[in-house]
Order: sequence, then C-alpha cells, then structure tokens
Amino acid sequence: MIENELQYTITQEQIGKFRQALAAVRNDAATVADANERRKMRVFEDAIQSQLADLESEIVEYERLRLGEALVLTIDSFDELPKALIKARIAAGLSQRALAERLDLDEEQIAQYEATYYASASMELVGRVIDALGIDVREQVLVPAREGSGS
Repeated sequence: MIENELQYTITQEQIGKFRQALAAVRNDAATVADANERRKMRVFEDAIQSQLADLESEIVEYERLRLGEALVLTIDSFDELPKALIKARIAAGLSQRALAERLDLDEEQIAQYEATYYASASMELVGRVIDALGIDVREQVLVPAREGSGS
C-alpha cells in the first residue's frame, strides 16, 4: 500500500524498472532455442508481470484516494482499521505533517504510527485520529452466541 508521496514516486520508478526488465526478458526469450530454457524465461516473465500488475494497482488506488474518489472504505475486521485510517488521510488530502499538526504531534510520530499500522497507538490516539480526519467509523461488533443458547 502506498502511504505517501515519497512511496508513490518510488513505486513509479519501480514500475519503470520492472517494465524494462520485462522487455529485456521478452527480448532474451525470443532468442532462446532450448524449449526448457524458454519455459524458464516464461515463468520469469510471468513473475515480473505479476509484480508489475501489483505495483500498477497500488498506483491506481493511491491516485483514486488522492482525487477523493474513495468515499467509503470497507473493512472486514478491526485489524484493517489502521490501513483504512491511512487511506482516509490520503483521501482527505492530508499529508502526514498536516495530520500531525491536527493532533499536536510530530510528523515523525505519525510516520512511525503509519509505518507500523498503528501497532503501538493507544485506543485514545486512534479515536483522536478518527476525529481529526472527520471520518465516521461504523464497524459492527458481532457478539458470539452463548453455548447452549440454541443459536
């Protein structure tokens, strides 16, 4: 997941390198006569193509967030909340610095929280982040049925 402009730039550069590598593998594969070696080259080509597709998908997601096109972020578990907070920050058009200012924290603290997906953040801080972003979190809490209750 791309979380900031630096990562966005690095990912764009990596896409360029993967495209060059893919072109080189395709060129090399065209000159290989041995069938086994061609199969190996195809496997390598497929691996590069897969990585390239993943990076391109991350770019698309980040650009959509930056444009504010993602108004609802769906999470399936509480564990996904940290990534949703990062995405919400991006969609709100806020840098890590701007969020830090709203929370009266250092930018480095926000960067560290996001790098670790808020692993060391208190529930109080997570609540403050939610408030600072102006988002509404509506995750359901599903209580398991008691044993012997018939459900």
